[in-house]
Amino acid sequence: MKTNDAVEVFAALAQDTRLDVFRLLVKSHDPDPSKGGLAAGEIASRMGIAPATLSFHLKELARAGLLVSRKDGRSIIYRVQFDKVSAIANFLLEDCCEGRCGVCVSTSVPETETA
Repeated sequence: MKTNDAVEVFAALAQDTRLDVFRLLVKSHDPDPSKGGLAAGEIASRMGIAPATLSFHLKELARAGLLVSRKDGRSIIYRVQFDKVSAIANFLLEDCCEGRCGVCVSTSVPETETA
């Protein structure tokens, strides 16, 4: 992954609502691409977001490559593009432990408290 692509992903996630929508969609994952994900209306309802506002946030997440969508009848179903999530994780860790990733992988990272 190129640095510019990573910056685009981080910019898309650097907003409270978009991060919350992304995390909600992660929870709805199913390995079968024809399943999983949530309809835009369902996301709006669960998050308490106006449809126009949600549309803007979904567009930003999709532009960054974090979401894909499919049509299901009259609904558009959004799901996380896990290939992109994996690529950003690899980008963040590619120089981990000076190239000795086995060291980093075996080290557990303590959970931080959330505010």
